[in-house]
Amino acid sequence: MEKIFYSMAFLKTILIILLVYYGVKFLVKLLSPYFMRYIARKANEKFGKVFGTNPNMSTNKEKEGSVSIDKMPGSNSKTTNPVGEYVDYEEVE
Repeated sequence: MEKIFYSMAFLKTILIILLVYYGVKFLVKLLSPYFMRYIARKANEKFGKVFGTNPNMSTNKEKEGSVSIDKMPGSNSKTTNPVGEYVDYEEVE
């Protein structure tokens, strides 16, 4: 009689463990889209604060395609050799 009691308790324990496992698995599948959407929204808010509200919006007031030069390069050239700079090299055999 004692063996039957222990085997029933063991089977009841296994059944409870399986029910909890499959219940948690079902809830995770059911709630994971909402959880991922929440994480994506929070990440979007965080990046929005760092990079501004719209990263594609330019801060310049100029028209697209216009060219502006902030500083012209100096016209003084230090070398008078129009060919270029000489580089010494050794042949490797």
